[in-house]
Amino acid sequence: MQIWVNGALRDAGAAQVSVLDHGLTVGDGVFETVKATGGRLFALTRHLDRLTRSARGLGLPDPDLDEVRRACTAVLDANPVPLGRLRITYTGGLSPLGSDRGDNGPTLVVALGETARRPDTTAVITVPWTRNEHSAVTGLKTTSYAENVIALARAHAAGASEALFANTAGQLCEGTGSNVFVVVDGHLHTPPLASGCLGGITRALAVEWTGAQESELPLDVLERAEEIFLTSTLRDVQAVHRVDGRQLSAAPGPVTAKAMRIFDERAGSDLDP
Repeated sequence: MQIWVNGALRDAGAAQVSVLDHGLTVGDGVFETVKATGGRLFALTRHLDRLTRSARGLGLPDPDLDEVRRACTAVLDANPVPLGRLRITYTGGLSPLGSDRGDNGPTLVVALGETARRPDTTAVITVPWTRNEHSAVTGLKTTSYAENVIALARAHAAGASEALFANTAGQLCEGTGSNVFVVVDGHLHTPPLASGCLGGITRALAVEWTGAQESELPLDVLERAEEIFLTSTLRDVQAVHRVDGRQLSAAPGPVTAKAMRIFDERAGSDLDP
Protein backbone atom coordinates (compact mmCIF):
# COMPACT_ATOMS: atom_id res chain seq x y z
CA MET A 1 0.00 0.00 0.00
CA GLN A 2 1.16 3.52 -0.85
CA ILE A 3 0.07 6.34 1.47
CA TRP A 4 0.44 10.08 0.94
CA VAL A 5 2.09 11.81 3.90
CA ASN A 6 2.94 15.51 3.80
CA GLY A 7 3.74 15.88 0.13
CA ALA A 8 4.81 12.45 -1.04
CA LEU A 9 3.76 8.84 -1.49
CA ARG A 10 5.37 6.43 0.93
CA ASP A 11 5.20 2.68 1.46
CA ALA A 12 2.83 1.82 4.28
CA GLY A 13 5.70 0.68 6.51
CA ALA A 14 7.46 4.02 6.08
CA ALA A 15 4.39 6.26 6.22
CA GLN A 16 4.91 7.99 9.55
CA VAL A 17 3.87 11.10 11.45
CA SER A 18 5.35 12.32 14.71
CA VAL A 19 4.16 10.81 17.99
CA LEU A 20 3.72 14.46 19.01
CA ASP A 21 1.30 15.20 16.19
CA HIS A 22 -1.68 17.06 17.67
CA GLY A 23 -4.07 14.73 15.89
CA LEU A 24 -2.65 11.86 17.95
CA THR A 25 -2.13 13.55 21.29
CA VAL A 26 -5.42 15.47 21.59
CA GLY A 27 -7.52 14.56 18.54
CA ASP A 28 -6.92 17.95 16.93
CA GLY A 29 -7.79 17.03 13.37
CA VAL A 30 -10.50 16.60 10.78
CA PHE A 31 -11.10 13.97 8.13
CA GLU A 32 -13.20 12.85 5.21
CA THR A 33 -14.04 9.40 3.90
CA VAL A 34 -14.68 9.29 0.15
CA LYS A 35 -16.01 6.36 -1.86
CA ALA A 36 -13.71 5.19 -4.66
CA THR A 37 -15.19 3.06 -7.43
CA GLY A 38 -12.87 1.81 -10.15
CA GLY A 39 -10.35 4.51 -9.33
CA ARG A 40 -12.88 7.35 -9.40
CA LEU A 41 -14.09 9.32 -6.40
CA PHE A 42 -17.72 10.18 -5.66
CA ALA A 43 -18.75 13.70 -4.59
CA LEU A 44 -15.15 14.79 -3.98
CA THR A 45 -15.95 18.49 -4.26
CA ARG A 46 -18.58 18.25 -1.53
CA HIS A 47 -16.19 16.30 0.68
CA LEU A 48 -13.43 18.88 0.22
CA ASP A 49 -15.83 21.71 0.99
CA ARG A 50 -16.74 19.99 4.26
CA LEU A 51 -13.08 19.30 5.03
CA THR A 52 -12.46 23.04 4.77
CA ARG A 53 -15.49 23.89 6.95
CA SER A 54 -14.37 21.41 9.59
CA ALA A 55 -10.81 22.76 9.55
CA ARG A 56 -12.07 26.31 9.98
CA GLY A 57 -14.29 25.16 12.82
CA LEU A 58 -11.22 23.89 14.68
CA GLY A 59 -9.20 26.99 13.81
CA LEU A 60 -6.86 25.09 11.49
CA PRO A 61 -5.60 26.81 8.34
CA ASP A 62 -7.56 26.01 5.22
CA PRO A 63 -6.22 22.87 3.57
CA ASP A 64 -4.55 23.32 0.18
CA LEU A 65 -7.26 21.66 -1.88
CA ASP A 66 -5.07 21.44 -4.98
CA GLU A 67 -2.59 19.41 -2.95
CA VAL A 68 -5.37 17.28 -1.49
CA ARG A 69 -6.66 16.52 -4.99
CA ARG A 70 -3.13 15.64 -6.17
CA ALA A 71 -2.71 13.38 -3.17
CA CYS A 72 -6.03 11.64 -3.85
CA THR A 73 -5.11 11.02 -7.48
CA ALA A 74 -1.66 9.71 -6.56
CA VAL A 75 -3.06 7.33 -3.94
CA LEU A 76 -5.76 6.05 -6.28
CA ASP A 77 -3.25 5.45 -9.07
CA ALA A 78 -0.85 3.65 -6.71
CA ASN A 79 -3.50 1.42 -5.11
CA PRO A 80 -6.00 0.14 -7.71
CA VAL A 81 -9.05 -1.46 -6.07
CA PRO A 82 -12.57 -2.04 -7.43
CA LEU A 83 -14.26 -0.44 -4.40
CA GLY A 84 -12.34 1.53 -1.82
CA ARG A 85 -12.53 3.80 1.21
CA LEU A 86 -10.29 6.82 0.67
CA ARG A 87 -9.46 8.60 3.91
CA ILE A 88 -8.21 12.21 4.01
CA THR A 89 -6.84 13.19 7.43
CA TYR A 90 -5.77 16.75 8.23
CA THR A 91 -4.40 17.57 11.69
CA GLY A 92 -2.83 20.33 13.74
CA GLY A 93 0.62 18.84 13.11
CA LEU A 94 3.65 18.64 15.37
CA SER A 95 2.75 20.42 18.62
CA PRO A 96 3.67 20.65 22.31
CA LEU A 97 2.08 18.18 24.69
CA GLY A 98 -1.25 19.59 25.81
CA SER A 99 -3.98 21.52 24.04
CA ASP A 100 -1.84 24.36 22.69
CA ARG A 101 -1.20 23.98 18.97
CA GLY A 102 2.33 24.30 17.59
CA ASP A 103 3.48 26.46 14.70
CA ASN A 104 4.97 23.72 12.51
CA GLY A 105 2.00 23.57 10.18
CA PRO A 106 -0.64 20.91 9.59
CA THR A 107 -0.24 17.25 8.68
CA LEU A 108 -1.96 15.78 5.62
CA VAL A 109 -2.39 12.03 5.17
CA VAL A 110 -4.35 10.32 2.39
CA ALA A 111 -4.80 6.54 2.42
CA LEU A 112 -6.97 4.01 0.61
CA GLY A 113 -8.36 0.70 1.82
CA GLU A 114 -10.35 -1.85 -0.15
CA THR A 115 -13.92 -2.48 0.97
CA ALA A 116 -16.99 -4.48 -0.06
CA ARG A 117 -20.50 -3.37 -0.98
CA ARG A 118 -22.76 -3.21 2.05
CA PRO A 119 -25.82 -5.48 2.43
CA ASP A 120 -29.14 -3.96 1.36
CA THR A 121 -30.49 -4.13 4.95
CA THR A 122 -28.97 -3.96 8.40
CA ALA A 123 -29.75 -3.95 12.13
CA VAL A 124 -29.24 -0.99 14.46
CA ILE A 125 -29.49 -0.31 18.17
CA THR A 126 -30.06 2.80 20.25
CA VAL A 127 -27.55 3.73 22.93
CA PRO A 128 -27.99 5.61 26.25
CA TRP A 129 -25.36 8.24 25.47
CA THR A 130 -26.30 11.54 23.82
CA ARG A 131 -24.95 13.89 21.20
CA ASN A 132 -24.40 17.42 22.49
CA GLU A 133 -26.03 19.69 19.93
CA HIS A 134 -24.45 22.69 21.72
CA SER A 135 -20.85 21.42 21.53
CA ALA A 136 -18.04 23.55 20.11
CA VAL A 137 -17.44 20.83 17.52
CA THR A 138 -21.05 20.07 16.56
CA GLY A 139 -21.28 19.65 12.80
CA LEU A 140 -17.52 19.21 12.37
CA LYS A 141 -16.07 15.91 11.17
CA THR A 142 -13.22 15.67 13.66
CA THR A 143 -10.83 12.86 14.52
CA SER A 144 -12.14 12.85 18.12
CA TYR A 145 -14.09 9.64 17.57
CA ALA A 146 -13.92 7.84 20.93
CA GLU A 147 -17.68 8.15 21.55
CA ASN A 148 -18.34 6.49 18.21
CA VAL A 149 -15.86 3.69 18.88
CA ILE A 150 -17.58 2.84 22.17
CA ALA A 151 -21.10 2.98 20.73
CA LEU A 152 -20.20 0.98 17.63
CA ALA A 153 -18.59 -1.74 19.75
CA ARG A 154 -21.88 -2.03 21.68
CA ALA A 155 -23.77 -2.30 18.39
CA HIS A 156 -21.50 -5.07 17.15
CA ALA A 157 -21.93 -6.95 20.43
CA ALA A 158 -25.70 -6.82 19.84
CA GLY A 159 -25.42 -8.13 16.28
CA ALA A 160 -25.97 -4.71 14.70
CA SER A 161 -23.88 -2.59 12.36
CA GLU A 162 -24.76 0.83 13.74
CA ALA A 163 -25.73 2.64 16.95
CA LEU A 164 -28.14 5.58 16.96
CA PHE A 165 -27.92 8.55 19.33
CA ALA A 166 -30.46 10.99 20.68
CA ASN A 167 -29.33 14.54 21.48
CA THR A 168 -29.55 16.19 24.89
CA ALA A 169 -33.19 17.17 24.21
CA GLY A 170 -34.16 13.53 23.61
CA GLN A 171 -34.53 13.99 19.86
CA LEU A 172 -33.30 11.50 17.27
CA CYS A 173 -29.91 12.67 16.04
CA GLU A 174 -27.60 10.33 14.09
CA GLY A 175 -25.52 7.18 14.05
CA THR A 176 -21.84 6.76 14.83
CA GLY A 177 -21.00 7.25 11.17
CA SER A 178 -24.34 7.67 9.44
CA ASN A 179 -27.46 9.78 9.21
CA VAL A 180 -30.91 8.32 9.78
CA PHE A 181 -34.18 8.69 7.88
CA VAL A 182 -37.65 7.50 8.97
CA VAL A 183 -40.98 7.09 7.22
CA VAL A 184 -43.99 8.19 9.32
CA ASP A 185 -47.50 8.16 7.86
CA GLY A 186 -45.96 7.64 4.44
CA HIS A 187 -43.74 10.74 4.66
CA LEU A 188 -39.93 10.69 4.73
CA HIS A 189 -38.15 12.62 7.50
CA THR A 190 -34.60 13.12 8.75
CA PRO A 191 -33.34 15.10 11.77
CA PRO A 192 -32.29 18.70 11.00
CA LEU A 193 -28.70 19.86 11.39
CA ALA A 194 -29.84 21.76 14.50
CA SER A 195 -30.27 18.37 16.19
CA GLY A 196 -26.47 18.13 16.34
CA CYS A 197 -26.04 15.59 13.56
CA LEU A 198 -23.22 15.81 11.06
CA GLY A 199 -24.20 17.24 7.70
CA GLY A 200 -23.54 14.03 5.79
CA ILE A 201 -22.74 14.25 2.09
CA THR A 202 -25.04 11.33 1.30
CA ARG A 203 -27.67 12.79 3.64
CA ALA A 204 -27.67 16.08 1.72
CA LEU A 205 -27.99 14.33 -1.63
CA ALA A 206 -30.76 12.06 -0.32
CA VAL A 207 -32.72 15.08 0.96
CA GLU A 208 -32.23 16.88 -2.36
CA TRP A 209 -33.10 13.89 -4.52
CA THR A 210 -36.01 12.42 -2.53
CA GLY A 211 -37.63 15.54 -1.06
CA ALA A 212 -37.25 14.26 2.51
CA GLN A 213 -38.36 16.71 5.21
CA GLU A 214 -35.98 17.86 7.93
CA SER A 215 -37.99 17.43 11.12
CA GLU A 216 -37.42 17.36 14.86
CA LEU A 217 -38.18 13.79 15.86
CA PRO A 218 -38.34 12.17 19.31
CA LEU A 219 -36.09 9.15 19.73
CA ASP A 220 -39.14 6.92 20.18
CA VAL A 221 -40.13 7.58 16.57
CA LEU A 222 -37.99 4.50 15.92
CA GLU A 223 -40.65 2.44 17.73
CA ARG A 224 -43.40 3.41 15.29
CA ALA A 225 -41.73 4.41 12.04
CA GLU A 226 -42.98 2.39 9.08
CA GLU A 227 -39.53 2.36 7.51
CA ILE A 228 -36.04 3.36 8.61
CA PHE A 229 -32.88 3.75 6.57
CA LEU A 230 -29.33 4.96 7.01
CA THR A 231 -27.16 7.04 4.72
CA SER A 232 -23.39 7.39 4.61
CA THR A 233 -20.53 7.44 2.14
CA LEU A 234 -20.11 3.67 2.08
CA ARG A 235 -23.69 2.67 2.91
CA ASP A 236 -25.27 4.96 0.30
CA VAL A 237 -28.94 4.29 1.23
CA GLN A 238 -29.29 1.19 3.42
CA ALA A 239 -32.57 -0.13 4.81
CA VAL A 240 -32.93 -1.07 8.49
CA HIS A 241 -34.66 -4.40 9.22
CA ARG A 242 -34.23 -4.32 13.01
CA VAL A 243 -33.93 -1.55 15.59
CA ASP A 244 -33.23 -2.82 19.10
CA GLY A 245 -35.80 -5.63 19.51
CA ARG A 246 -38.20 -4.38 16.86
CA GLN A 247 -38.30 -6.15 13.49
CA LEU A 248 -39.25 -4.30 10.31
CA SER A 249 -40.07 -7.36 8.28
CA ALA A 250 -40.77 -5.61 4.98
CA ALA A 251 -37.39 -3.87 4.74
CA PRO A 252 -36.64 -2.32 2.40
CA GLY A 253 -40.11 -0.84 2.30
CA PRO A 254 -41.48 1.03 -0.73
CA VAL A 255 -40.23 4.49 0.26
CA THR A 256 -36.77 3.16 1.09
CA ALA A 257 -36.61 1.08 -2.08
CA LYS A 258 -37.48 4.16 -4.12
CA ALA A 259 -34.80 6.20 -2.32
CA MET A 260 -32.24 3.46 -2.99
CA ARG A 261 -33.14 3.40 -6.66
CA ILE A 262 -33.06 7.18 -7.03
CA PHE A 263 -29.72 7.43 -5.27
CA ASP A 264 -28.14 4.71 -7.40
CA GLU A 265 -29.41 6.30 -10.61
CA ARG A 266 -28.42 9.88 -9.76
CA ALA A 267 -25.04 8.93 -8.30
CA GLY A 268 -24.31 6.72 -11.29
CA SER A 269 -24.97 9.56 -13.72
CA ASP A 270 -22.88 12.23 -11.94
CA LEU A 271 -19.75 11.40 -9.94
CA ASP A 272 -19.39 14.94 -8.56
CA PRO A 273 -22.93 16.17 -7.88
